[in-house]
Amino acid sequence: VAPKVNSSKFFIMQRGLQTVTAIGGSLVAAGVIKEFFIYDVDAGNRAVIFDKIKGLQMKVVGEGTHFKIPYIQVPIIMDIRSRPRSIHSVTGTKDLQMVNISLRVLSRPKEDKLPLIYKNLGTDFDDRVLPSIGNEVLKSVVAQYNAEELLSKRETVSHEIRQALVERAAVFNLILDDVAITHLTFGKEFAKAIENKQVAQQEAETQAYVVAKADQERKAAIIRAEGEAEAAELISKAMSTAGTGMIEVRRIDTAKEVAAVLSRGKNVVYLPNSDKGSNMLLSVGSGKD
Repeated sequence: VAPKVNSSKFFIMQRGLQTVTAIGGSLVAAGVIKEFFIYDVDAGNRAVIFDKIKGLQMKVVGEGTHFKIPYIQVPIIMDIRSRPRSIHSVTGTKDLQMVNISLRVLSRPKEDKLPLIYKNLGTDFDDRVLPSIGNEVLKSVVAQYNAEELLSKRETVSHEIRQALVERAAVFNLILDDVAITHLTFGKEFAKAIENKQVAQQEAETQAYVVAKADQERKAAIIRAEGEAEAAELISKAMSTAGTGMIEVRRIDTAKEVAAVLSRGKNVVYLPNSDKGSNMLLSVGSGKD
């Protein structure tokens, strides 16, 4: 009985070993296939195949899992998504003012031109192309405007820069989705000149206000003088027609006002004069003889 038990155990162990060997072999084969015969292209990427026998293939491989011939075909993965880049340049304006300008550019390669882009520029095509053509376009466009026009016509300048940059990038099979001016500053001399100009404008506006105020005051004085002259003429006509009665009335009104003021003084005494029907005013000084 014992020999039969031992043989059955040996058989089971042999079967288990065969299973493990088969599984291990399958895993190894899958790993070999994955490593040497299959490659993946992720979303937002494309692949260009370099064949060591035929050279660079002009076909662009899309997303997904694909087969390759090991040691002969080499897939080059390239990103086709828009990528931001900042371009800085220090250049001169039409009136010889130095300006520091920065652009933000969103660029991506043309998908059907990826083999040519890789052949001519490599995978770092944006690093090779955008800084050079960006500086070239900025210098050529900015040189057409004065410093003040860069501020007042910023939208026009941005449009011209975008148009010229798109045309230059198309030569290298690049697409620019967006071009925008993000930074624009001038030298210290120009900033000081602008500040002085603003101060001069404020002073000119103040002087204009002073002149206008003086002119209005002059006109008001003329109007008052004309009114007084007209009033005097009317009074003269009235006196020639009705006599001096109006003057006597005004003299009486004035005397009443004077009497009212003096009546509030402590050292003023009124003495009646019955001869002429008027009063005599005596000023009695306190503390004096």
